[in-house]
Amino acid sequence: QVQLVESGGGLVQAGGSLRLSCAASGSDLSLRVMGWSRQAPGKQRELVARITLGGSTNYADSVKARFTISRDNGKNTVYLQMNSLKPEDSAIYYCGGGSWLNFEYWGQGTQVTVSS
Repeated sequence: QVQLVESGGGLVQAGGSLRLSCAASGSDLSLRVMGWSRQAPGKQRELVARITLGGSTNYADSVKARFTISRDNGKNTVYLQMNSLKPEDSAIYYCGGGSWLNFEYWGQGTQVTVSS
């Protein structure tokens, strides 16, 4: 079993930055892929970014060139640096881990609110 704990959410003005962190703990820490999804009120959850153990990344079109995902395999931690934030980025951000097509594990989520 794996536990994922997010941190770093909060309130920021449009154009600002936030950095989310997600630490993994438990019995299976060799998560091949880790990433972030988000869900805004009334909307479906959408994949924001994901990263493999080797560092290959994939981003949603809506965040390309603004968000950067990275991971520290030694610390079992994945990060999401979010720059040039927009009000439409407001959502609960969830950390996930597992395979490229399916995250078996999820964190509890952290709220990101971007004011205009």
